[in-house]
Amino acid sequence: MRALVWHGTQDIRCDTVPDPEIEDDRDAIIRVTSCAICGSDLHLYDHFIPAMKKGDIMGHEFMGEVVETGRGLNGTLKKGERVVIPFTIICGECDQCKRGFFSVCERSNRNRDMAAKVFGHGTAGLFGYSHLTGGYPGGQAEFVRVPFADKTHIKVPDSLTDEQVLFLGDIFPTGWQAAVQADIQPYDTVAIWGAGPVGQMAVRSAILLGAKQVVCIDSVPERLDMARAGGAVIIDNSRESVVERLNELTHGKGPEKCIDAVGMEAHSPRAVEQVFDRVKQAMMLESDRASVLREMIYVCRPAGILSIPGVYGGLVDKMPMGAVMNKGLTIRAAQTHVNRWTDDLLRRIEEGQIDPSFVITHRAGLEQGPELYRTFRDKQDNCIKVVLRP
Repeated sequence: MRALVWHGTQDIRCDTVPDPEIEDDRDAIIRVTSCAICGSDLHLYDHFIPAMKKGDIMGHEFMGEVVETGRGLNGTLKKGERVVIPFTIICGECDQCKRGFFSVCERSNRNRDMAAKVFGHGTAGLFGYSHLTGGYPGGQAEFVRVPFADKTHIKVPDSLTDEQVLFLGDIFPTGWQAAVQADIQPYDTVAIWGAGPVGQMAVRSAILLGAKQVVCIDSVPERLDMARAGGAVIIDNSRESVVERLNELTHGKGPEKCIDAVGMEAHSPRAVEQVFDRVKQAMMLESDRASVLREMIYVCRPAGILSIPGVYGGLVDKMPMGAVMNKGLTIRAAQTHVNRWTDDLLRRIEEGQIDPSFVITHRAGLEQGPELYRTFRDKQDNCIKVVLRP
């Protein structure tokens, strides 16, 4: 089969690789009908996430048709069914899964001990996201083996197109969880840093959850236009002061809720801070750039909440913990507990409350994937979200 394969930093190729096979009774094989390039894939592309190996298949946002099932699925999945596959692989039986904390499933990461050395405890297995999360082949391919497939799936009706439901596997529930864990109230101003795909979903989620005012911060014009179309007030941080503008919009009090939809590769408009982070990264004294986190801590209203869906992989520097403590801020962060939210989100799609396909700007075949990784990373050709059809 064909798949997008990691060969090194900024080196993704469309290769011919062996087809996947059933390895466990709870496995299923999916023929991929649609997959996407996610912003967090760029962390692998630029090699900010460790434990990648040459030959790893990329991608964790995909869907398709069941073509083969293991004997242990007991009818939970049948050949021919359409499914979206969450990026988090879940057993459905451990303590964390029973509590709905699916992204920290205790059984699905087959390299759990390796992850524990980095994070203190192991996390769930993830598709196509380094050997820290199990080294599972990803979904930017013609076929995928899905472990724990009786639990790791979302069935979707034939009445909805791939593009309407594809993002149930990652960016839609990620934006939704970011808004939910901010505990949005009707009087809240919610500030969202980053107008990429997750930021766009967070904007619409915050509005659906009843925020009084949603503000989106970015510097890319087409992304800001899309956020504005979704109902957000926009701030172009390349042209205006985020602090001054947020104070103006909140009468000097700051937003009650702040969402970091950027993560470890944040760019600071402040030259000194940007140089500082770049130098620290180059010297391997920090792995992640934290300019968005610092700004959120500074501007958030006292007793507010910081919600972090943006991916961080290691160490950050110069964190103003004094402000966190003295302002009484609450920090909530997680990889997304996808299956906790998908029944509700699928219902909202079916009822027409939201059509997540609005975010798609580029559609192509799998063989164009390597070129589109560069286009997406460099924000060329007005690229916001790429969907590939194997």
